[in-house]
Amino acid sequence: MRTAKSAEPDSDKGKFRQRLLAALEESIAEDGYQKTTVADIVRRARTSRRTFYEHFDSREACFVALLTEANAEQVKQIAAAVDGNAPWRSQVRQAIEAWISSGESHPSLMLSWIRDVPSLGTPARQLQRDVMENFIAMVQALSGVADFRDGAGPVSRQRIIMLLGGLRELTAITVENGGRMSDITDEAVDASIALLEPRR
Repeated sequence: MRTAKSAEPDSDKGKFRQRLLAALEESIAEDGYQKTTVADIVRRARTSRRTFYEHFDSREACFVALLTEANAEQVKQIAAAVDGNAPWRSQVRQAIEAWISSGESHPSLMLSWIRDVPSLGTPARQLQRDVMENFIAMVQALSGVADFRDGAGPVSRQRIIMLLGGLRELTAITVENGGRMSDITDEAVDASIALLEPRR
């Protein structure tokens, strides 16, 4: 039987992991991912390289873990922001605004996703697939609510992929040109509604 004392190391492990992830995000914000080293991460986390490698195989693995957690949190925020009783076009706006708000609350991480993830190779490809599946599941769940289903109808997997791809590209171009995600709100809402509008 485990005692309270024997459970502490697991709790500490979780705290160290979160400290390492937070330290990586801080370093990305200040120096960018490409210039961030494991030494930078452990210095900011006030821990050791040994502790880092107990949690992550590499800097890239730490980055993937950070992005995975950020994506899971973003999906939660979007789902929580949508009122299933609202007209479906209002639900689209609520989802887009929540997505933009989430991105703007972590601007450096969002930029790093756009600029750095493609250079990671295979680990990033799996991350991108997982993120896409999370987004598809979320949109399908939201579109299954009665008011949305009755207004827009079911949303196909292919259409959701096109929606996310278009939103990401629009975001990337806007932010890399010095704009803010919120600059695209109305256009993103209008384009999403047009894409989800049922055929007549």
